[in-house]
Amino acid sequence: MNHLGMTVPDMDEATKFFKEAFGAKIAYDGLTLADEPARRGDGRKTTRDSSRGKDCRQRMIVIGTGPGIELFEIKAEPQRQPVGLSDYGINHLSIFVSEIDPALEQAVKAGATALSEIHGNSRYEDTPGNASVYVTAPWGGLIELQCIPNGYYYPTSSETKVWIPPKKE
Repeated sequence: MNHLGMTVPDMDEATKFFKEAFGAKIAYDGLTLADEPARRGDGRKTTRDSSRGKDCRQRMIVIGTGPGIELFEIKAEPQRQPVGLSDYGINHLSIFVSEIDPALEQAVKAGATALSEIHGNSRYEDTPGNASVYVTAPWGGLIELQCIPNGYYYPTSSETKVWIPPKKE
């Protein structure tokens, strides 16, 4: 996977949140306030939601060794609420963390809200030391913090393995 796209209400606040919560780094700004806003619906087939707004800013950030996160700040009216787990489409971003307690504390300090206590992962992720918790970003986006220090179990029907970050030496 190369990257995920996420629309945020304020680029600077979202960037600050991802940096403080997860150590994100800026790769580049593809569209800045100094650029002419790219009108969705100007003939380019870029999104289905082409009539609602203008791209104001676009930034690619990276957290650790995972795929990039392409942030968009788009001015549009009316603005909809972020999707949740029961909504169709991409509904959350999962951040792999090495230790769940300090990661949750750092995310909350940066402005996230924990939606539950830390809990175990699902059946194939329940190796020793595993843990998970969902938080909402300051703008309402859903983020899962996930710790699986001892890898996954796989059923015999598995066709591949899930990516995990390389172990630090």
